Amino acid sequence: MTRIDFYLLSTSDRTARLNLVCKLAEKAVGSAQKVFIHSDEAEDLTLLDTALWEFRAMSFVGHTLLPAGHISSSVENDPVQLSSGEPGSDRTVLINLARQVPPFFSRFERTLEVVDELPDVKESGRQRYRFYQQRGYPLQHHKM
Repeated sequence: MTRIDFYLLSTSDRTARLNLVCKLAEKAVGSAQKVFIHSDEAEDLTLLDTALWEFRAMSFVGHTLLPAGHISSSVENDPVQLSSGEPGSDRTVLINLARQVPPFFSRFERTLEVVDELPDVKESGRQRYRFYQQRGYPLQHHKM
């Protein structure tokens, strides 16, 4: 069963959310995990693509920004994929930035939800939490 981790930020700073996603992706890749970062906002994915290049001077997280709606495959072998589409079967960690629970979340060993204090992000995070809770998924909380 997929483990769900909620990372709760006490700020509404969009940059803080992107930096945390970068750190989570870096940590997962360091543990030999393949990461799929999903968002329904093209702007979030573009900002995250840039952030993954710049967030840490002495580190690089190999990644690919896939075209909108693209279904990834194991041919695209970067450890991190950013997409609004569907993941390939080789991915083990999902970082969800979308407002909805993606229909494919249960394919992953872990799903990470990053929630900040922006009203729409916080409210959609609560809705996703209830979704997972009602279905009996193991939930973890991390206050940042």
